[in-house]
Amino acid sequence: MLKLALGPVLYYWPRLTMFEFYQQVAESPVDIVYLGEVVCSRRHELRLPDWLDIAALLRDAGKEVVLSTQALIESGAELGTMRKLCEHRDFLVEANDFGAVRNLEGAGFIAGPHLNIYSEPTLAVLARQGARRWVAPLEMDRTAIGTLLKTQPAGMESEVFAWGRMPLAFSARCMTARNRNLPKDDCQFSCIDYPDGLIMDTREQKAFLVLNGIQTQSALCCNLVRAMPEMADMGIDVLRISPQSRDTLEVVAAFDKVRRGEWQAPHAAVMLEPLAPGGSCDGFWYGQPGMERVA
Repeated sequence: MLKLALGPVLYYWPRLTMFEFYQQVAESPVDIVYLGEVVCSRRHELRLPDWLDIAALLRDAGKEVVLSTQALIESGAELGTMRKLCEHRDFLVEANDFGAVRNLEGAGFIAGPHLNIYSEPTLAVLARQGARRWVAPLEMDRTAIGTLLKTQPAGMESEVFAWGRMPLAFSARCMTARNRNLPKDDCQFSCIDYPDGLIMDTREQKAFLVLNGIQTQSALCCNLVRAMPEMADMGIDVLRISPQSRDTLEVVAAFDKVRRGEWQAPHAAVMLEPLAPGGSCDGFWYGQPGMERVA
């Protein structure tokens, strides 16, 4: 049976909101939970001891817990935080840059989506360094993923991003602060005012992208629930659901009903459409532009 993973929260939510959210996650049917700040080190509502407390709560609830490292390391302080995270052997760590891979070598880790794993040699190198699971890049289509699945090292698990606004790029500049004419070092923590990111429209007033601090996301929500039977047949092990400020647990429940055979995948796609912020898309999976809805 496909496993369901809840990815790290990519947005800046208040401390109490985060704790309440993960208390609910502990009672949900997700199998794996990724924790930690992936986007920006200036987000300080939760510190490493807080993440470890949440990790213990979820582990006690029977979840596999993974600590995620920051995707773009820009300072010595961020490097130090990444190294501290990698030292916690009580939990698996998701490496989102190759500095983290080096620190985790031989310890067993998850090769995150930001490592850009597109080829068999790359996957083989990561397996030798200790990777237990790899997360396919967001834009990788089903044909390319299927090719890697046929040659991936024995014992390696595979994971696909199946729901949520897609992380497309990172920048040294904070675009949320720039929108308010603020410098990055004095951003006034503007991200906390946008629990699902800041929508950027085209001149035709059509939602195009989402600004999330130094991260740029798709405005449309990736929804691959229709492809779940195909993914199971391909041998994919884990589907990742990216948290949003509303309806995350309802999304998890829908995916769970499909994998258990209680709902057909097309029915679930219809039921999930109102929960997709900005509408849904699935183009990348089918080898089309990511903004398209093919299924």
